[in-house]
Amino acid sequence: MALNPQQKTTLKADILANSDANALYTVGNLQGLADLYNALSSPAFIVWKSAVPKDEVGKAFQASALAAITAGNNDKLANFAAWNEVVYPSRLDQRQFFDDVFSVAAGATTRANLLALWKRTATRAEKLFASGTGSDATPATLTFEGGLSYTDFVGL
Repeated sequence: MALNPQQKTTLKADILANSDANALYTVGNLQGLADLYNALSSPAFIVWKSAVPKDEVGKAFQASALAAITAGNNDKLANFAAWNEVVYPSRLDQRQFFDDVFSVAAGATTRANLLALWKRTATRAEKLFASGTGSDATPATLTFEGGLSYTDFVGL
């Protein structure tokens, strides 16, 4: 994914502000910079996943939770699955949908499984451009997703 001018400005400022990145930049090690920014953030910066395939979502369901939901919630779940190939966990309405469907006491494990599925650790580059706190309790939202190549550092 190509960086826009504002992202390039932010990236260069981050490079100059951090000694590990600045050392690589100073000697022109562009691949080293790409590797550094493509590594997982440390400490972990937690983000909502952009998309999760519905077959992965289904694997998070506990069978007893499915058996315990109402017929109406089962219909809602079936309709959602029919209309969507993926779930977009960064959307509050979609996370809330699954919490509502599995709101019965037997759904507690499924809700916890889904919450864990919805989140991941961002890379250093993703963290730089994300919006939000990035804690496990309050994940950030990605505004850039993917990796950087050495060409993203050319001309900075």
